[in-house]
Amino acid sequence: MATLPAPPANPRYEAQRRRLETYFDRTARQAWEQLTSDARVSGIRATVRAGRDRMRETLLDWLPADLRRLRLLDAGCGTGALAVAAAWRGAQVCAIDVAGGLVDVARDRAPAFLGHGAVDWHVGDMTSPDLGRFDHVVAMDSLIHYDMEDMAAVLESLAARTSGSIVFTFAPRTPLLATMHAVGRIFPRGDRAPFIQPVAERRLRARLANIPGWRVGRTTRIASGFYTSQAMELVRI
Repeated sequence: MATLPAPPANPRYEAQRRRLETYFDRTARQAWEQLTSDARVSGIRATVRAGRDRMRETLLDWLPADLRRLRLLDAGCGTGALAVAAAWRGAQVCAIDVAGGLVDVARDRAPAFLGHGAVDWHVGDMTSPDLGRFDHVVAMDSLIHYDMEDMAAVLESLAARTSGSIVFTFAPRTPLLATMHAVGRIFPRGDRAPFIQPVAERRLRARLANIPGWRVGRTTRIASGFYTSQAMELVRI
């Protein structure tokens, strides 16, 4: 597992990235390790787990069924479920997360044999140019903590090194979800993820239209109790 230095970034993005690193490494590692396992969880967390499972399957379904000889970036890999699933389909997966503790869990959980695929685990910034070029990029619930402009800047950076598609999620701005996020009701108090940023789909589409050579493809929203997230696809024109 390699730890990569962060590339130059704007101060707002870098400060938020460090908050997320602290949160997932120190405050919520145990909760997220449990959430992403088969262990029994509370009713609230069960809805989140079910929603995340559906979202992961949706994003994987948007990728080619046969990923052999393709290089895929799992940008914000967490405890590694998506990276391992993609590797089983033949992908050479570069999996990276800001939280070294979660990457440790992912590496320990990953089977030693993954068929034609493999996973290379990293800790650091998903935008690091040291990661190289990719055929496809997946960013599941890893951009939801950044404001729209920083999210778009990350996608723009990844698009410059991606030849196929980028599939990602954002927190859609709905009146109910905006209120829930504002009062911190996504998780009980001790397990709140910080600074989830609801984004209006119309504004996001308009911003992503400025990325040369790319267009928005499929999009779908998944809601499961306390989990609401929207998948979106960027494809080459």
